[in-house]
Amino acid sequence: MIAFAANSILNRLALVDGVMGPAGFALIRLMAGAVTLAALKWARDKTQSSQIRAPKRAGIQGALGAGSLALYVLGFSFAYVSLPAGVGALILFGGVQLTMFTGAVVLRDPVPPRRIFGAALAFSGLIWLLWPGGGNTPPLAGSLLMAAAALGWGIYSLLGRGAVDALAVSALNFALATPLGLLVFAVFPDQITGYGIVLAILSGGITSGLGYALWYQILPQLGATRAAVAQLSVPLMAMAGGMLFLAEAISLRFAIAGLLVMTGVWVSMRSGKPR
Repeated sequence: MIAFAANSILNRLALVDGVMGPAGFALIRLMAGAVTLAALKWARDKTQSSQIRAPKRAGIQGALGAGSLALYVLGFSFAYVSLPAGVGALILFGGVQLTMFTGAVVLRDPVPPRRIFGAALAFSGLIWLLWPGGGNTPPLAGSLLMAAAALGWGIYSLLGRGAVDALAVSALNFALATPLGLLVFAVFPDQITGYGIVLAILSGGITSGLGYALWYQILPQLGATRAAVAQLSVPLMAMAGGMLFLAEAISLRFAIAGLLVMTGVWVSMRSGKPR
């Protein structure tokens, strides 16, 4: 979750300060993730005597993995051009939760009442913290883009539950998603700067590539609904990072929302049967 929050901060730094356009940032982010994960997989396979080989994912599941990753990365970058950071985080992780809970129902995963209560409690904390006041409504285009990103990340996470080799599958997903990022950049070319490239490489190689490989590693142990609720802590961490790096004051509103979110996550994570 810390990696996800750090990734959000890196995106905001690049897009809000105007040092990078959304298409360029997304493309370099995908490329950096693909290169980093491919290098790690090569190093691992070279040193291990018995290699764990992931199944070939050239069919529908492989296309879904790459497509959902590209949808998330591209939607996320373009949405933050017009959305305030807090509202974007609410739409993203609220949408992810809805997607993964829906997936759990379709896949007939057990969803205990206590977990539903925990999710509702955590989500209410995010609404309290992030929903704009004064009658302001988020831009429609940005909201739809972030909702698309939420759908992409939710599907990507659901697919990760069946990953046999998290590193290999993540490397393949990034490699297959990169041409989609290149296509979007070719259609919507935008500004690229040295500082923006550094931020995009950090985002793609570290907080995205390594973070997503770790996420795929632990997803089989979490289950869809528990993974969905755990991610509701990310906007809170991202806003805490914004306070730290942008000298934003910690408010009573933030403290109350933090208590609601973390309590909801705790309730939901403890609701399953011991393994």
